[in-house]
Amino acid sequence: MSDSIRRLHAAVAATRKGTNPSPRTQKLFRKGRAAMAKKVAEEAVEVALDGVIGDRAATVRESADLLYNLVVLWVELGIEPEDVWAEMRRREKLLGMAEKMPKRRGGGRPRPEGTAPLLWDAAEGPGAAGGPVVPATATGTKRA
Repeated sequence: MSDSIRRLHAAVAATRKGTNPSPRTQKLFRKGRAAMAKKVAEEAVEVALDGVIGDRAATVRESADLLYNLVVLWVELGIEPEDVWAEMRRREKLLGMAEKMPKRRGGGRPRPEGTAPLLWDAAEGPGAAGGPVVPATATGTKRA
């Protein structure tokens, strides 16, 4: 897999330099970093939603889209795949596997009062995000 990511990274970097014509990738570079980050977020949501409904094939396809858009953002920021692999090795040494680093206690952002829980809050069950899950309409507040 890391070879596939390296090849994709090299192709995206070549597109940025103008030596590998790819209209889709060129368009992302023209739109800028914010558009690239938005595409990463969109694809991540699609992966999550397909995973929730159990659509394995769609999750695989959307995962490939997510990796592509992530690599485009890496190239924009000057991040090499080896930078990410080094961070994964560091986490493996600390945690026994390259999982997400734990958050500092009290470091999370509280959910604004009267807002509905996020998808991952609901997946964890009532109270997982710091209190009971109450729909925003039940509190009498309107969401923007």
